[in-house]
This record gives sequence, C-alpha cells and structure tokens, in this order.
Amino acid sequence: MPDGTAPPAIDDGPIGSALDRQKSLEKQLAARPDEQDLRNRHILLDTTAAPALQAKQAELERQRITDNLKKGLSKRPEKEALVDRNILPDSAAAPALLERQKELERHMRRDSLEKKLEHRPNPAELVKEGILQADENPIADS
Repeated sequence: MPDGTAPPAIDDGPIGSALDRQKSLEKQLAARPDEQDLRNRHILLDTTAAPALQAKQAELERQRITDNLKKGLSKRPEKEALVDRNILPDSAAAPALLERQKELERHMRRDSLEKKLEHRPNPAELVKEGILQADENPIADS
C-alpha cells in the first residue's frame, strides 16, 4: 500500500475442523422441521404436481375460487329483498349505530305510549260518552 502499511492478511484456512462442521450440520438437521409441518405453515405447497406446473396450478385454483365467488354473489338477493323479508333492518344508519337506533326507537315508543296513557279517559267518562255501560268496570276485568 502507498502509506507503507501491509494489507490485512486473508485467512484462507479451514473455518473449523471437519468434525465440528459435521456435528453442526447433524444438529441443524435434527432440528429441521418435518415435511408436514412445512406444509401446515404453507412453506411447502401441498401438491403432487411437478414444480414447473405448480404456478399454473395455483393460478387455476385462484381462478376457480374467483369464479365461485362471482357465481355466489350473482345469486345474492338485493338489499331491498332482505329488508322486505326482515333479514336486514330498514335503516340508512351505519351498521355501528344500528343498536343505538333500535334503543332510541324503543324509548320513543315507550314515551309515546306513556303520553297516550296519561290522556286516557277514565271509566266514568267512557260511561258518560256511551262507550261503556254503567255495570262494566274495565279495571276489575283485568
């Protein structure tokens, strides 16, 4: 080198003894996952096709799944039909708000019923208007 220092020496000796390398390899092979585990983790393809055909097989499988989904979606009933059959609620609210909307509707119905019951005529008024007969008592009947 121009500055007078020698280049670093390159160690071209064996990395380790052959026995050490063999033991290391045996240890790694012993810890190697089995073929079924690799298939379960989707590292190996679970197929018997030749490797040259595996990509085409995967593409055809994906196309088959796509076609089945399109077929199923084409048979899917429209939203209006599901609302008519009371499968979906008739609401324009977001799905996250539907529970709160139902709760609000229940409270509104309860309040409306309470208000109507407050203005309910008593039995004497109903007899006076000719709706009930004098010997009828709706309170005793219930």
